Amino acid sequence: MKRKFTFVVLLPMAFMVMGCNNGQTKQYFKLWNDCNALTTLKSYVEDVTNPNSKNFIPVEDRIATFDMDGTFIGELYKTYFEYNLLEYRALEDETYTVKDESVVQAAQNIRDFVRNDTPLPSHFDMVHAYAAAKAYAGMSVTQFDNYVKEFAKKTPFGFKGMTYATSFYKPMLEVFDYLKDNNFTYYVVSGSDRSICRALVGSLGIPANRVIGMDVVYKSTNQGTEEGVDYTMGVGEELFRTEELIIKNLKTNKVKQIYQEIGKVPVLSFGNSSGDCAMHNYCMSNSYKHETFMLVADDNVRDHANLAEGAKRQKLWEDAGYTVVSMKNDFKTIYGDGVEVVPFDWGN
Repeated sequence: MKRKFTFVVLLPMAFMVMGCNNGQTKQYFKLWNDCNALTTLKSYVEDVTNPNSKNFIPVEDRIATFDMDGTFIGELYKTYFEYNLLEYRALEDETYTVKDESVVQAAQNIRDFVRNDTPLPSHFDMVHAYAAAKAYAGMSVTQFDNYVKEFAKKTPFGFKGMTYATSFYKPMLEVFDYLKDNNFTYYVVSGSDRSICRALVGSLGIPANRVIGMDVVYKSTNQGTEEGVDYTMGVGEELFRTEELIIKNLKTNKVKQIYQEIGKVPVLSFGNSSGDCAMHNYCMSNSYKHETFMLVADDNVRDHANLAEGAKRQKLWEDAGYTVVSMKNDFKTIYGDGVEVVPFDWGN
């Protein structure tokens, strides 16, 4: 009788535990199709988080780095959010009265590129960086954060149903969720201004101290021409942007910043352009098992894509040993329900 009683009690309990576990199983990647990139990512994570695997990575070393524009947020109408912001600042914002010639020229270069397919000048990434530093000089960190967020409320040209602030690649947000639940720490490592990145990704719950980007010099309210080592900031003073550029966070500069700010080599790296290759190669130098992923913008139905450029990049990334993510083939959706791609209408 005792054995029979024990069996009767334990059997329902066993079913309760099993049912509870099944009920709590989290479903990941609902917005992905079955594809090589997803299989590669899941197999990798399952392997390196398995304590019995020879490839096991301790939690403190599970570092992932993500580019921003074109990797998990829309690289809209051929260019970046920060380019669009500068174009607006110099050519449309009536509150911007200090019309520096180099800022206006850079903004016009962007407008001509976007609207007329006029090629950007050589090394325009640096042209833009210096112009952007000047364009927002004098703004406090709070003022600039608010300025970015206000502009981000606008609907991007060529789309309906979303704003800049919501223009995330929804399948990539599932990657963040998956990595977080597997005890990875992920960082945004972008060529865009760090403060712009912080303003855009804050809604995703990414802490400000895990955002790396282009930087300018800051000074406090009453600092004047004194260096920071000679001036003591007073209570109630604010930090303000200056027009002095510190670094444009592209290519090998990304690697330098990762080392300086994280102090560890990532084991996962996600990007979409040549500006991310150095970061990927740094990841591939890690003695831990590692993986690198490159998104290819090859969907001209749900997004504005250059198919020829997409095919060219896919070949480059495959030859470099990176795992390719095809937005067309691998994503069930890009921006989510209710978002529609429409013809460009510049309103003038």
